[in-house]
Amino acid sequence: MSQLDLAARAGFSSRHVSFIETGRTHPSRQTLLDLAEALDVPLRERNRLLEAGGYAHVFRNTPLAAEEMSHVRGVLQFILDRHDPYAAIVLDRYSNCLMGNLASHRLLTRLVDPSLVHEHANHLRMVFHPLGARRWIVNWDEVGRHLLARAEREFDESSGDETAIALLAELRRYGVPPPHRPATSSLKPADLLLPIHIRRDDLDIRIFTTIMTLGTPRDVTLQELRIETFFPADPASETRWSHMIAAQ
Repeated sequence: MSQLDLAARAGFSSRHVSFIETGRTHPSRQTLLDLAEALDVPLRERNRLLEAGGYAHVFRNTPLAAEEMSHVRGVLQFILDRHDPYAAIVLDRYSNCLMGNLASHRLLTRLVDPSLVHEHANHLRMVFHPLGARRWIVNWDEVGRHLLARAEREFDESSGDETAIALLAELRRYGVPPPHRPATSSLKPADLLLPIHIRRDDLDIRIFTTIMTLGTPRDVTLQELRIETFFPADPASETRWSHMIAAQ
């Protein structure tokens, strides 16, 4: 975005934005908030921006387990319950599982070693770890490459977030899938979703996932929540999923 475009979006003159950028003017707290809004900066980073400007944080970071979050937890549980019989989970910014429905637990116990399954377990670790779900993902190279690329986008290594940097380094230690080879033909409609092909013993299904976020949050925790839902990718997988759930 050009300096002129930013100034127009934030409601300032380009001269004023230029003076802020070069340090000739010290911006007010509201000015920083207006610029961050124009740039669609995440709430966590807006707090960091305010701190760098010498101001106190504006946006709260309330743990999901806090009493004042009880209504939010109820809404999330409603979403999870209504997604049965398919798996659904609520993740924090590091992909630690905060909530999940019964179907998600059943799927994990089929694919992940018990040593990795515990309260608030990290779902990236449970996929990438040698004892994790990767053992049963037929198209692991494609899926692993996709998940790692997403993690690298979300975990900005220049942010100074030690937890995110350590997690990204751990995932890389487990083995990075080989580089992607460009497709030789154009994409077909069926190629637009990345299926995850799982095969273990009598379980042979293809699934895909969607990720939802909460709209217009005013709390860092809420903005960073991810609701991941799992769906069968074809009619045969839908039938096999139903049989798996019924058998447990």
